[in-house]
Amino acid sequence: MKKISSFFIFCILTIFSLVHLSAANSQIKASKQKTILVTGGAGFLGSHMCKRLIEKEHRVICLDNLSTGYIDNINNLLDHPNFKFIEQNIQEPIDIDENLDEIYNFASPASPPQYQLNPIETLKTNVLGAINILEIARKKNAKIFQASTSEVYGDPLSHPQKESYWGNVNPIGIRSCYDESKRCCETLFFDYHRKYNLKIKVARIFNTYGPNMDVKDGRVVSNFITQAIKNEPITIHGSGEQTRSFCYVDDLLDAIDALMESEDDFLGPINIGNSGEFTILELASKVIKLTNSNSQILYLALPLDDPKQRRPDLSLANVKLNWAPKIQLEEGLKKTLKYFDEKINAMSY
Repeated sequence: MKKISSFFIFCILTIFSLVHLSAANSQIKASKQKTILVTGGAGFLGSHMCKRLIEKEHRVICLDNLSTGYIDNINNLLDHPNFKFIEQNIQEPIDIDENLDEIYNFASPASPPQYQLNPIETLKTNVLGAINILEIARKKNAKIFQASTSEVYGDPLSHPQKESYWGNVNPIGIRSCYDESKRCCETLFFDYHRKYNLKIKVARIFNTYGPNMDVKDGRVVSNFITQAIKNEPITIHGSGEQTRSFCYVDDLLDAIDALMESEDDFLGPINIGNSGEFTILELASKVIKLTNSNSQILYLALPLDDPKQRRPDLSLANVKLNWAPKIQLEEGLKKTLKYFDEKINAMSY
């Protein structure tokens, strides 16, 4: 009888311990879970960030007005219990009726054809949007990330571009609606930090590519891939000798993760990109080869204020984030080509 009683007590204690351990693990898991707002979350970069945050088991609120983003980019997230989509223009005041731990601001048209289509809207999206998103970050005491751009350097006179370089931007040119509004965003972020002690992180993103890019995006990678798959002429503006440095989206997200986890006193701005530098003609040749395309090169006039050289100095990212890109151009292009091929074939039916 004593043996039975002892065994019974042992079982009860074991069950109690397991229940207690399970509850403790749940509390630990809940304490690590964050509620995160991603603006522009249906766009190219924002959709990748939403997916990554969901995979880390955070709660994600995606805000996008779908002007340049697409619901298709987040279709696989819409039914997830930790995901919420709000269709709204960031130019309007944002009201989120719950606590926020972090905010990622990706809301902006990003390709020259997109942002030049309605330059005043581009300015308002970036400047008014930054004010609105900074205000909610201040109210919620949330850490906030700003996706700035290499365009703040304009047509650079310094090469490669370091964060200390102030840039060479034409303030009244056709690209200035984007260049200058992004520069203004950086100013706003640092002023909010100085005035309200807001936790900010600012990254200057260089040419990024990968799945979820709009096939009609207008940027050079998406243009060349789409034209090559369709065996249409590859349109190169200018001589093709101008250079760019192309960063695959997964490398970019790794760097943003590291930036958000860095010490609070490190604010940026910090360059994120790939230091491999290629002429536009070299990029076209790689795309034609990888797609086995019959496309020919068609040279067009160079747009106004188009930068002649663009390559990030990544020294600061190497030191502060212990980060360097891993995916080289050809590998990244193969991953991107697969996505574009499926997308273009689906559109043709």
